[in-house]
Parts: sequence; C-alpha cells; structure tokens
Amino acid sequence: MKIHALGLLLHPEREWRCIHNEQESVGHMYISHAMLMAAVPAVAACIGTTHAGWRVGDGETIRLTLQSAIILSLLTWLAILGGIALMGSLIYWMSRTYDAAPDISECVVFTAYCATPMLMAGIAALQPSLTLTLIAGSIGLGWTTYLIYSGVPTFMDIPREEGFLFSTSILAVGMVLLVGLLIFSVLLWGIGIGPVYTS
Repeated sequence: MKIHALGLLLHPEREWRCIHNEQESVGHMYISHAMLMAAVPAVAACIGTTHAGWRVGDGETIRLTLQSAIILSLLTWLAILGGIALMGSLIYWMSRTYDAAPDISECVVFTAYCATPMLMAGIAALQPSLTLTLIAGSIGLGWTTYLIYSGVPTFMDIPREEGFLFSTSILAVGMVLLVGLLIFSVLLWGIGIGPVYTS
C-alpha cells in the first residue's frame, strides 16, 4: 500500500484508480492515513493557540492554556475521525439512489481521501489569523470539491453525468454535517467543555 496524499494533489484521477484497485480496508486507511491527516489541524491549532495566539482588532493577544488546548485538540481529532466514518456511511446510503455499488468500506475510504486537502490546510492554524485561515480553508475546500467530482465517477464506477449529481449531493450533505459539528461544539462549550484562556 502506498501513501496517496501527494498523488491526490498532483494527479488525482490516476490516484483514484490506484486507490480503487487497492481495495484498502477501513482499518488500514485509518491507521496509515486518516489518523495522521486528522492530527494536522488538531496539533497545529494546539500549537498556534498556545504559542502564537490571536488578536481581535487592536486588542491584546489571546492564548489558551496548554491543558485546554490539548483537550480541545484531542476532541477535534476525534470529531474529524468520527466525521469521516459518518460521512462515509451517508455516502454509502446515498449511493443506492444512484445505482452505484460501493460497499461501506469503500465509501469511508473515499471520504477520508477526499478530506485530505481540507485537513492539510489545517496547518494554517499554526498562526491563527482570519485571513490566513480563509485563504488556506478556501484552497483546501476547493481541492476537496475537485477530488469529489473527479473521484465519484472513477471510484464509484458510475457515469459522469450521474456522478455530477451524486458529487453535488455529497457536497451538500458534507456541508450540513460540518454545520452540525460546529453546533455540537457550541453546545459542548455551553456545558463547560470549552476554551480556557491564559490570564
């Protein structure tokens, strides 16, 4: 099994065929890819929020305590891994509408590899900045969108026209899932599992 992250950035359609032919298991993909990629934004945010901090307007620099940052980063890492499994399950459920025949493992693997650019963009959290986050996030989201549209026909073995509709459905459900995770985060903050700032 080879590492696919670079191939998905440089030559995605060829890499999708390679991933499809390997028939990688969910367990192997999580150990060799998802756990590492999910750690990129989590670790970067932990470092960025404790060392660099961020500013709102002309105010002073705000930083998190190390303990708070570690807890929030661990929760972020787990949420990403859980989100990959949930999104893969939703893609599997939707695939029946489009006469595609992937199994659930293939759908989870597909989700993890599609998320790679967005997770890699999380490196921007080393220097918390709204501008940098927007630029990196836009690039990551754009490339993830391209991977979905290029990967669905190749990976799911469905015609391109039908693949376009399926890809659009995946994007819509992914956005809803992302908003749901953000709402869940706010609810956690409401019960006391939130950031603790340095004095």
